[in-house]
This record gives sequence, structure tokens and C-alpha cells, in this order.
Amino acid sequence: MKDGTNKKGHVSSRRRFLKSMAAGAAGLLGACWNMPPLYCAEPSSNLRVGYLPITDAAPLLIAHALGYFQDEGLKVKRPVMVRSWSALLESFLSGKFNVTHMLLPIPVWMRFKHKIPVKVLAWDHVNGSAVTVARNSGIRGFADLGGKQIAVPFWYSMHNIVLQMGLRSADLEPVIQAQAAPLGPRQVNLFVLSPPEMPAALAGRKIDGYVVAEPFNALGELKIGARIMRFTGDIWKNHPCCVVVMNESATRTRPVFTQKAINAIVRAQGWTSHNLAEAAKLLSRDGMGYLPVSREVLLRVFTGYRPSRYAQGPVPHAIHHPRWQVARIGFQPYPYPSATRLIIQAMGRTRMEGDTAFLEALNAETAARDLVDDRFVKKAILDMGGPQRFAPVDLKHPWEREEVIEV
Repeated sequence: MKDGTNKKGHVSSRRRFLKSMAAGAAGLLGACWNMPPLYCAEPSSNLRVGYLPITDAAPLLIAHALGYFQDEGLKVKRPVMVRSWSALLESFLSGKFNVTHMLLPIPVWMRFKHKIPVKVLAWDHVNGSAVTVARNSGIRGFADLGGKQIAVPFWYSMHNIVLQMGLRSADLEPVIQAQAAPLGPRQVNLFVLSPPEMPAALAGRKIDGYVVAEPFNALGELKIGARIMRFTGDIWKNHPCCVVVMNESATRTRPVFTQKAINAIVRAQGWTSHNLAEAAKLLSRDGMGYLPVSREVLLRVFTGYRPSRYAQGPVPHAIHHPRWQVARIGFQPYPYPSATRLIIQAMGRTRMEGDTAFLEALNAETAARDLVDDRFVKKAILDMGGPQRFAPVDLKHPWEREEVIEV
């Protein structure tokens, strides 16, 4: 921040929390996490869903709204919204939620640094994030971020990874320091800020920009006149961001429960992909109120910047690769191993606060196999008609893809 007085206390307390979590994450698991039967002997059909107010959570929310969880015979209350990744992670570790979405680097950190038995079961969505700046800032690309203060939602996030890919391409150095400290012209100061706080911080000139999931980029566009500098999906084509996670023991001891939950989530992704405007209304505060933003904002996320809209006309500045035909947000549940491997490798090149030495010992191939359990999502996808139901695929190799990154 240019003026760190208002946010300094919040940022410091958040950093203290993350440091304490890093020091004793396993201690947060509680008795229910490690003792069979899981979740303190609750009925096996009892599903507890937590989420952040971002469109990454759409499949979990749509599955509840349309009764897909209930169709599978699961007992589920309305998903519980929390305001920060720290709060969501703590609630998951303490057993308040038994299924949730997480930024994909988070379970890497949990499983391989803290030995927490978390499993990635599916992707929640692809793309769905952007770098947003003030319209009159003069910032047009990564090269213009030198000397700036940029907020990220969490150190272990796709946002931090992709942002730093862009900074390196412009020969800029990401640093993590007090926001009042001097900053060199080729340095970019990064710090964690809760997603709901980002648009207001940008409007108040407390930060120069932010990288985050939707709807906070669309909210910035429509409510404070901000500008999308670049979509992350235009840097890494159809990249994963949030994933569906559960405790590993649940996948082993409660496979029917796990399969039912994934069936509903995959079904919700299929519906959302073909009913974007309806999903925007359903999720908005004008609909069922899962997300605290208007239908107008969510329509911007789900139906704005569709490839068909600029195929024959001017290409928005935020899109450098129109040939990719990448949507602002998409829904594809299969967790391609190539993407998980790339994320693990990229984490080792990404500056983060805290001790990241554990990444040096990771073999991306074996770690990806250990982290992800794709049995349930494969079955759900096949039951819905196969991988081609969600995206164009190579039918000879439907569970593989090539990762494409072009800054």
C-alpha cells in the first residue's frame, strides 16, 4: 500500500495467523479428523459444505440450489459462507466442513508440508480470475507494475503463481515487505488481502491492483470503474484454480458417500456450462443469495467476454490470445495430471511468505499421483456421457492434455 496505516493491523494479524497455522496446522485437525469413524460418527449421508463468496464455488452452490446433493440421498444444509481463505481452511481442518473448495496449491501445502490427509477429488472450474487495476493508473501490462503494490488472495494460490509468471516475463522482482518500506522501480510488493476487501482497497488507492477470482474483478469493473489488465486464463489456457477436497479417510472408508457428493458436483458443472445466465441469477443476491453481489455483476462474469463476442470484432485488451477461444470462466471437473504437475513445479519458483523448503524435495510426478484421487470424478463424468460432455477432448486420450502457457 502507498498508505499502509489503515490496513497494516489487518495484514499483520492475517500474517500472524498464517504463520501460526504453518507452525501447527496438524494441531487444528481435532479429534474428529483422525479418529474413525470420521466426523464424530455422524450419519454417513450428512454433508457439510463451506465456501468463499467467489464463483469458484459455483458447482458446490448450484448442486445445493438445484437439489443435486439431495437427489443423491445426501443430507445437506445450506452451504456456509466464510470471508477469507484462512477462515475456510481453519474450518475445514477443525471438521466444521467435510467438503469444500480450495485453491489448488493449498492442498499441496497441506499434504506435503504438514502431512494433513487431504485429497483433491475434482476441479471446480477453470479460469475465472484476472489482474485488475485502476482505469486511470496507466497500467497496461505486467511491465507497468514496477514499483507497485499488488494484492493476492493467498500465498498458496494460482493467482500468486500466474501473477509471478507475468512479473518474471517483464523482468520484475516480486518482493514481500512492509507496505510502507521503499520499493525499487523494478520491484513489485505482494501481500495477502481478503478478496472481498480488494475492490474497496483499490478504490481508496490503498493498492495499485489485485489478482483474484471472480466476481471481484467484475465488481471492480462495474462499481468502481476498474479495468481488467489481463485474464489469467489468457496466460495459462484453461488453468485450474479451485478444486474439490475431502479428507482422504472419507474416500477410503466412505466411498459411496464420496461418490454421491462428486456426482452432484459434476452434474452441477454440466448444468452451469449450459445455463450461464440462469446460474448468474441463481447465485446472486437477486436469486438465492449465495453470493453477495447482483445478477448484473455475475452476468458480467458468466456471459461477458465470451469468445463468440469478439471472434469477428475488436479483441479486448485483457485478451492476448483470442485464438484460444477461452471463456472468462469455464467448468470442467476432470483434474488433469499435467496441470497438477505443472502447479507443483511452479510453486517452487514462486515467492511466498513462510518456509517453502518442502517444495524442493517434491517430485512433481509422484506428488501429483499422491495428491489427487480421480476415481470418483471419472465415474461421474462417464455416467454423464463422457469427457466430451464438458470440453473438446482427444477421444483417444481423454484423460490427458497439453498445458499451454504464453504470457
